[in-house]
Amino acid sequence: MVDRSAIGERFAAVRRSLNERGRRLFAAAEARTAGHGGITAAARATGVARSTIGRGLKDLDDPGGLTGDIRRPGSGRRALTVTDVTLLEDLRGLVEPATMGDPMRSLLWVSKSHVKLAAELRFMGHKIGKSSIPKLLGQLNYRRQVNRKTLEGSSNPDRDAQFEHINARVIAAQADGQPVISIDTKKKELIGPYKNGGSDYRAQGSPDLVRVHDFVDPELGKVVPYGVYDIAANVGCVSVGIDNDTAQFAVNSIRRWFAVMGRRRYPDAKRLVITADGGGSNGSRVRLFKIELQKFADETGLTLEICHFPPGTSKWNKIEHRLFCHITQTWRGKPLTSRLAVVELIAATTTKTGLLVRCELDTRVYPKGIKVTDAEMDALNVRGHPFHPEWNYTITPRSDQ
Repeated sequence: MVDRSAIGERFAAVRRSLNERGRRLFAAAEARTAGHGGITAAARATGVARSTIGRGLKDLDDPGGLTGDIRRPGSGRRALTVTDVTLLEDLRGLVEPATMGDPMRSLLWVSKSHVKLAAELRFMGHKIGKSSIPKLLGQLNYRRQVNRKTLEGSSNPDRDAQFEHINARVIAAQADGQPVISIDTKKKELIGPYKNGGSDYRAQGSPDLVRVHDFVDPELGKVVPYGVYDIAANVGCVSVGIDNDTAQFAVNSIRRWFAVMGRRRYPDAKRLVITADGGGSNGSRVRLFKIELQKFADETGLTLEICHFPPGTSKWNKIEHRLFCHITQTWRGKPLTSRLAVVELIAATTTKTGLLVRCELDTRVYPKGIKVTDAEMDALNVRGHPFHPEWNYTITPRSDQ
């Protein structure tokens, strides 16, 4: 890979002592030394045009063709900003973020491409082509920028304290030999010959052929993977639903984990700590989630201690970076052509740290819109913790009352 920054540093060190010919030969020598891609790298690092570097390469091949004539300082075509003194400020007005939303401007809410900027400047009376725009933008210190994910929205003042509370409850449960699970829903996946992100090795010229448009297949539909991750054991249990992502589906996934994995690993369990996001089917405000958890507690005799992460902090949930990311890595570049393919790919997920995953298809129907009455909520055996009871609460089996 060409080190463009090194070329730029060397050029900056000698630039003042070089005339026009010297700059051309310097850039050409750097391009030749760099090898493949050298002309592009040298042009970007030095600001010398590619065509000029091309002439410099010819000069290096035929030194005898060099003449003693050097362009006088200040000769050549004058800069656009010299002949058109308002050009730079008019361009600044077009790209300045503060102009967004100004009803008097014609370049609004659109990509500021070189073509559009040049056309707008010509409309304003300037004589300019699109090829001159990049250099002018450079003079204004404008560069193409991508979005950067740094904003998390409003942060609850007790966010860090909630993290500490969750951590303390998890450590206490593990020290007592009690199970701790992290739960969440992975994003819905289309079933069929659709493009899946990433790439994988195949014979050259033999890529998987997928559909151009991602319209839902009426027969195959979508699947909803819901994960339960045992933090101490480093194992996951994923239920692949074919219907709605509801609180009933979420708790049935926990129920499935306990039946096929949890009960065997924790035969003497009395308490189960659950960490979950603050929204979705297992959200802290979802009444049906608490109703279903109460049923699960009554069935198993387990005391359930639930701790929700504050809004906007789901990426700190263990299941995200200990299970779901590895599932995505496992099926990268593979079209999810059937429900069976989804189940098998999830079950094949492993890591060097020993992650094991069990996956099963859940074909039950989970209707939306189930209403929970105040009377049903009053019948719950739920107790909020002193610290943020809306995020932290314990559900005790009603048979213990």
